[in-house]
Order: sequence, then structure tokens, then C-alpha cells
Amino acid sequence: MTVTAQMARFALVGAVNTGTYYGCYLALLTALPYLAAHVIAFALSMTGSFLLNSYFTYRTRPTWRKFLLFPLTNAANFVITTGGVWLLVDRVGFSSRYAPLVAALAAIPITFVVSRAIMLRPDARPKAVERVR
Repeated sequence: MTVTAQMARFALVGAVNTGTYYGCYLALLTALPYLAAHVIAFALSMTGSFLLNSYFTYRTRPTWRKFLLFPLTNAANFVITTGGVWLLVDRVGFSSRYAPLVAALAAIPITFVVSRAIMLRPDARPKAVERVR
């Protein structure tokens, strides 16, 4: 599959993931402060994102190793979106309902690059062939 096709699939998965995140965020926002709602919704949507990216975007088998590394793909995303949500809400006065959507746009390219590197990384290194003398 070409990088262009992966980018298109990544964008589609991102749209689904954003909808999942935002739905969870709004539901949690009724009972929690906005940052707590953001963190929990982010964690829930990241699990769905891992599975969709494994099967659909990169067409690779999900493994526990990749699942455990996958949060690294979202580390930059998390920092950018969390900082963006805080900045937009607390400093700019933006609505806490819409701030996550705006903040997420800045994180998309970084997330794709890191995601691709982790998801397409081989699970195990080939073992060296022993020479027989």
C-alpha cells in the first residue's frame, strides 16, 4: 500500500476517532471537569484508534508490543491537544465544548509520522544465523 493511501486511510480513521473522542468527551463533560473529561476520552479513543489503524490503515496484525508502543504515537498528540485545550479555554476564553476539535488539528501530521513508524515496525528482529565450522 502506498504512503498516500495510508495517509488517506489514516485521515478516515482520524475522523472516526475524533468523533469517538468528542462523543465521549461531551458525555464525560456532564460529570467531570473539562481536563478530566479530555484525558479519559483520549484514552478510550486511543484504544479504538490502535485497532482501526492496525487493521485498516496499515493492514498489520495488532500485537501486544505494538499496543504498548502505540501510546507513543499519541504522546505528541496528547501534549499538543492538552496544551491547546488549556490555552484555548483558560487563556483565550474559547468554549470548552469546541476547544478539543481546534487543538486536534495541529497534532494530526505528527501523529501520522510517529504512528506509521511504530505500526510498520517489525515485531521481532531476525535471529542471526549461526555459522557451522
